[in-house]
Amino acid sequence: MSFSHLDIATLASWLDESRAVTLVDIRDPMSFASGHLPGSTRLDNLNLGDFLDQADKAAALVVICYHGNSSQGAAGWLSSQGFAEVHSLDGGFTAWQAEYPDRVAS
Repeated sequence: MSFSHLDIATLASWLDESRAVTLVDIRDPMSFASGHLPGSTRLDNLNLGDFLDQADKAAALVVICYHGNSSQGAAGWLSSQGFAEVHSLDGGFTAWQAEYPDRVAS
């Protein structure tokens, strides 16, 4: 299993089209609370087990971090857990917020 890189414009298009996609944010709690993509779930070691049990593994899974680096390792690991389609968001939340400041929840 592997993951692919996803650019923010493609993700924005998917969200506009209401494509079935699961967004997970692996940033720290304070950063997530300060801003995140609407509909995203903060994922950490405390809720990982529940997430794996409950997630729709057929839906596209997009992993979000700060700049698109840490999400690659997490995406690789999550792809080995049975998710059919896993993506690492290139540029991470920082790029998303810069490009789409009106599409940030807090």
